[in-house]
Amino acid sequence: MVRTTCPYCGVGCGIVATPDGRGGAEIAGDKDHPANRGRLCSKGAALGETLSMEDRLLHPEVDGRRVSWETALDTVAGGFRDVIAEHGPDAVAFYVSGQLLTEDYYAANKLIKGFLGTANIDTNSRLCMASSVAGHKRAFGSDTVPGLYEDFELADLVVLVGSNLAWCHPVLFQRLEAAKRARPGMNVVVIDPRRTDTCEIADLHLALRPGSDVALFNSLLAELHRRGVTAKHYVERHTTGLEEALIAARASDLGQCELPAADVATFVEWFARAEKTVTLYSQGVNQSSAGVDKVNAIINCHLLTGRIGRPGMGPFSITGQPNAMGGREVGALSNTLAAHMDFALEDVDRVGRFWQTAQMAKRPGLKAVELFDAVKSGRIKAVWIMATNPVASLPDADAVRAALKACDYSIISEAVRASDTVDACRIRLPALAWAEKNGTVTNSERSISRQRPFLPPPGEAKQDWWIVAEVARHLGFGDAFAWSGVADIFREHATLSGFENDSRRDFDIGAYAGIDDAGYDKLAPFVWPARVGKANGGRFFADGDFYHSDRRARFIATSPRTPVHAPSAERPLRLNTGRVRDQWHTMTRTGKSVRLAGHRPEPLIELHPDDALARGLGNGDIAEVASDWGRATLRVHLTESLRAGDAFAPMHWTAQVSRAGAINAAVNPAVDPISGQPELKHTPIEIRRLDMQWHGTILARRPVMLPEMTYWARAKGAGFHAYLLAGERPLGVAQQALSAAVRATNPGPWLTGEQGVGAVIADGRLEAVLVLGVAHGARARDRFAPFMAMDRLSVEDRNVLLHGGDAADRGGEICACFGVSTAAVTAAIAKGATSLAAVGAVTRAGTNCGSCRPELRALLRAARLEQAA
Repeated sequence: MVRTTCPYCGVGCGIVATPDGRGGAEIAGDKDHPANRGRLCSKGAALGETLSMEDRLLHPEVDGRRVSWETALDTVAGGFRDVIAEHGPDAVAFYVSGQLLTEDYYAANKLIKGFLGTANIDTNSRLCMASSVAGHKRAFGSDTVPGLYEDFELADLVVLVGSNLAWCHPVLFQRLEAAKRARPGMNVVVIDPRRTDTCEIADLHLALRPGSDVALFNSLLAELHRRGVTAKHYVERHTTGLEEALIAARASDLGQCELPAADVATFVEWFARAEKTVTLYSQGVNQSSAGVDKVNAIINCHLLTGRIGRPGMGPFSITGQPNAMGGREVGALSNTLAAHMDFALEDVDRVGRFWQTAQMAKRPGLKAVELFDAVKSGRIKAVWIMATNPVASLPDADAVRAALKACDYSIISEAVRASDTVDACRIRLPALAWAEKNGTVTNSERSISRQRPFLPPPGEAKQDWWIVAEVARHLGFGDAFAWSGVADIFREHATLSGFENDSRRDFDIGAYAGIDDAGYDKLAPFVWPARVGKANGGRFFADGDFYHSDRRARFIATSPRTPVHAPSAERPLRLNTGRVRDQWHTMTRTGKSVRLAGHRPEPLIELHPDDALARGLGNGDIAEVASDWGRATLRVHLTESLRAGDAFAPMHWTAQVSRAGAINAAVNPAVDPISGQPELKHTPIEIRRLDMQWHGTILARRPVMLPEMTYWARAKGAGFHAYLLAGERPLGVAQQALSAAVRATNPGPWLTGEQGVGAVIADGRLEAVLVLGVAHGARARDRFAPFMAMDRLSVEDRNVLLHGGDAADRGGEICACFGVSTAAVTAAIAKGATSLAAVGAVTRAGTNCGSCRPELRALLRAARLEQAA
């Protein structure tokens, strides 16, 4: 039994892994971990299904050839050495990831900023929380998250801004839901253009116009001040800049939010009345060209009321990745130095003296979008990517792919063999995956936890810090990277955090600088700061003591700005991108799980019915989404959860699992001018229906090499691969081409059935089934999957299969933990299960991770409305 930490979102849940001795493990929530107290979401609960060796990168490769580690390291080091010698240090770059452990992050940052002499290292956290970092630093003088998770449970008002907590941070949503159930007087407000599942526990939903957050919070600030809801003593002693902020706030036009006046009045009244108020915000705030101003508009309201740093109150940025916070601590953003230092002369000198180097970078480097623009233009000639997939995750993604393919030295350290970015890189270094790595991570409440390995390293894969240290050795810097293990790196990191600190910097874990190896192995989760001689953790700023030179916080005057690219007659819709409940980033891990593939099995575009009607689109149609930057081909899903004029697409699908489902190819590359965070939530698009002549589904035990077609998406099945298809060629031509493709890798007798069904059945076992028709058969996968689970088909089974499969409509999966269908829940409700508890008792849905509970509530509410009608 090994205690470790979940590799998904920034909640940082503790996990207990019990290896089975066969390369797998049983996964359970750690009841002793303070972040989750034993809870896990659907993704965390399914981690045991993602540990297989399929698609693992196991050996170093250069230009597609397997090479030794020594050859690979020589090639990487030689490339960097030659480029720097000819073009200078700013011609090289690293692009790293919130999937790295803190020790890995520390090593990479030390090498490039301390010894290669450039700050051209950025992290995919730039896409996640860079606007929060900049907003914190403008307001507080430091990148400090003031509060703790328990504040959500202690608050009387929780305001969720741009956060679908129910899907993106389900364990925190469960904690909030439980707190509200225990204290029904708690109010929850959701501020989001979409009506997401998080709204199921909301007392008020403000579906504001996308991009108008600053106007809303400026209006709140002005009205709070007008009413006298001001912590005068706190403001006078601990802040500056209020008058300028109020002038800007009073000049803001609340009308641009397009909200009902009564709803705004309710929000203001609740905020004014509730001393214990937490405002939790996420990507809907950060991923904007005005993201930093949005963050500061929120913080301004908490500074005015003094609601910060005390139990049950404060602004709270919830991060998207498991170690985005660790990356911030080590300085992995291009505009920061290690241990929450910056590029002030004294900070550069301090870090240089600590690292004993004269080659310190002296100015900020390129941020993510501009970094890959520099790769594209040829200014950066060597780029090393670690544990991330920028070809899929960055905006204008096709341009990123082209830039990497043209780069002289494109290097990637990665655990998986197949990703859009791996395919674009010349040099591939096999890295350890989550279950094999050793180190620490920091979650959104500043809690540092151990990640411990419970499976052996496969093949020749190595941990990222080792790869970095070996490259440093090949470059002649070995003495500065002569660590014997991760505990050495942690001690160095902790020592630097306390070096010449004297409480001048927020990040300080100097109390752990002398920890021995045994202590590191047993290290329990702790919240920083952990200063020498002082108690760990706690909140910041209840009594002021900010980190600007005068120790005062700054009110920031923010003026509403519209998104950089406005809708037009040619591109009238606003595209918003984000996540779905059961998938993570680009699905290199979650895509291995059968149960996580059921809820949203293919790339889709959500549209309001009015917008669909105007374009002749219906549910299940295939549509092209086009912007000025690119296009994607997606399945249409109609929903009234969106405002008319808005569209939403998940960002998970890549070229590995779809033909053209990578939505970031169409997303604009505009960024916040301060943080550099991309505007992933607002791209002008148009959508047009594609005239599909047929739709189809393939279930096959072995992968199928598909012929060219307009649309396909691949999902994991229980012992099979599922392909969801559509095309513009004639149905008969597609039938012939696809049946040949299926038989090429799944040999055996081909049987032709009715309703467009064809199957390969060998020795009584179903090897593959293909169904094609002119209409979209949304449930075909569910109808035929039971036959793939049979060891041998009876005559009756074969007849049912060839006549179109099981006619029962499961209605799509709703509960990933137990594979419960919507139809099963609907049937239970019809038979008298009229509460969440009753539905859970009958079907088990909602009784494990709880991620499906909002959707179960929606079904219960719909049933009550239907009964009342």
